[in-house]
Amino acid sequence: MKKITRWIYPYILLALPLFICSCNETNNHSKNEAAVATDTLPSWNNTPAKKAIIAFVEQVTSANSPDFVLPAERIATFDNDGTLWAEQPLAFQLFFIFDRIKALAPQHPEWKTKEPFASLLRGDNNSAIPASINSFAEMGELILVTQADISPEEYEQIVADWITVARHPVTGKPLTSMVYQPMLELLNYLRANDFKIYIVSGGSCDFMRAFAEKTYGVVPEQVIGSSLKTRFEMNNERAVITNTEEFSAIITGKAKPLAIQSVIGRRPIASFGNSDNDLPMMQWTASGKGAHLCLYVHHTDSVREYAYDRVSADPFDKGLDEAMAKGWIITDMKTDWKTVYPPEKK
Repeated sequence: MKKITRWIYPYILLALPLFICSCNETNNHSKNEAAVATDTLPSWNNTPAKKAIIAFVEQVTSANSPDFVLPAERIATFDNDGTLWAEQPLAFQLFFIFDRIKALAPQHPEWKTKEPFASLLRGDNNSAIPASINSFAEMGELILVTQADISPEEYEQIVADWITVARHPVTGKPLTSMVYQPMLELLNYLRANDFKIYIVSGGSCDFMRAFAEKTYGVVPEQVIGSSLKTRFEMNNERAVITNTEEFSAIITGKAKPLAIQSVIGRRPIASFGNSDNDLPMMQWTASGKGAHLCLYVHHTDSVREYAYDRVSADPFDKGLDEAMAKGWIITDMKTDWKTVYPPEKK
């Protein structure tokens, strides 16, 4: 073997740090990749539900997969109440309505003897709101008096101001802390894989738009919900849109896929819900070509949250049967989720 001439040594010494640096970068990159993989959906237990979600996302985002879906077609639709945040003991919009009616009461002395306002003003919410009420439409006049005759912008600001101080009547937590941490992680995971997220819910569209972007990262134009008819007017040379006292759309049940087609114009490849009202949205998603994912959140944890399904104001009955029959994902809150709500801020 020939001896290495002395003039080569300085070059070897110069190259050595670069080689070491390169090795370190490779090792760090591998560690980062491992960390990303480890941190995927960290609030989910390593159960079949989590594995199925990750497998589906990899299936539709891997360029070499036969089920690859272009980013523009990666549409995911989410219900809100009971899917992204809690809905017990009542849908949170009802708490807003209660507080808003009390705030407006001085302007309406007739409410003292008119139901359901009289019961609400006495604090008898159970008489005013029967347990069977589970839809925007059934709230009827209560919706109209709290939302009509003002602009959507004014209404959203009222809601935004209210929700910063509103507390859950049982837990005492801010309502925006009653969101489901595992679902927040799922939203972020889908976004990181170029999914476009839409909320499709029976709650008031303008109510949800007041907090959806800050709470879920879902911008107003990607929120689809129930609404009132509006009118356009010129007021002192200023264009104004005002809510009327008439319902325009109630986005529950079969209205969900119709609204999706009308607003989005694409069939989702992933849908998420928690009740029979979400079943048509699931069916619409599952009927599309190619890979799809339908996931129901099953409320089974009476300790950390609430336990209910077939017998409730918004039942999970037919949807539960069809999900089991078709092999859709049924996320068991008690066993699939490590934690339910985000950690409390100190």
